[in-house]
Amino acid sequence: MAKKYNRLLLTGAAGALGTELRLSLHKYADHIRLSDQVDIDNCAEHEEFVKADLADMDAMIALTKDVDVVVHMGGQAREGAWETVLNSNIIGVYNLYEGCRKNDVKRVIWASSVHAVGFYPRTEIVDSKSTVRPDSNYGVSKVYGEAMAQYYWDKYGLESISVRIYSCFPEPLDRRMLTTWLSYNDLRLLIDRCLWAPSVRHTIIHGVSNNTSVLIDNHNARHIGFHPQDTSEIYREKLEANTPEPDPKSDVVARHGGQFTIDQHFDD
Repeated sequence: MAKKYNRLLLTGAAGALGTELRLSLHKYADHIRLSDQVDIDNCAEHEEFVKADLADMDAMIALTKDVDVVVHMGGQAREGAWETVLNSNIIGVYNLYEGCRKNDVKRVIWASSVHAVGFYPRTEIVDSKSTVRPDSNYGVSKVYGEAMAQYYWDKYGLESISVRIYSCFPEPLDRRMLTTWLSYNDLRLLIDRCLWAPSVRHTIIHGVSNNTSVLIDNHNARHIGFHPQDTSEIYREKLEANTPEPDPKSDVVARHGGQFTIDQHFDD
């Protein structure tokens, strides 16, 4: 298949998911621009690195120049102090979208999170039309990001896919992840589909592998064409043998957002 893009920007390129995606992004663009707040010194021939702070508007405008598509894995990746979340995930997302608007970027694919809907009980299946129920400062920032993605599509025609990642690790780490796990292979497949889908407008899609126990419904994102290939079931016997049975009455088990739903306010 011919390459679709000239230049692709990957933010958060030094993080765990950014590092994984670097393995395959060369298939989608002739030039890959990597960005993070920490240095990357092992760039391949097709890669360039630009150190940038999401909270710096001028830096974001410069970073998105001559870019066709953005895969945004940058920002605060977990719960944190409000000021940190604000700078990275709210001011930073605004700056990124403004850079994209001013530089005529065509599409943004970015890492939203289960924590935008974390307070739903696990007895309820969540889809993209479900009312948001954030479980943390971090979850609130992801709701904001999804709202920005919708706004920039409706007003400026900038396409976005908000990928609500649940638990993306090399393998599930606990029994909860038997339901929420997204394999690295399925992450790469999901980003592949987001890059090649002909029209996405603003789409919210849940990033979960083909696990036996299902919390989400992606029917509103079927045009993306994402069909996960991996399943957590191959790890069930190992996890059940090596981890304790969770308390079924605990919100860690009972709600989509797990531990985030019971943690105290971070700034207290």
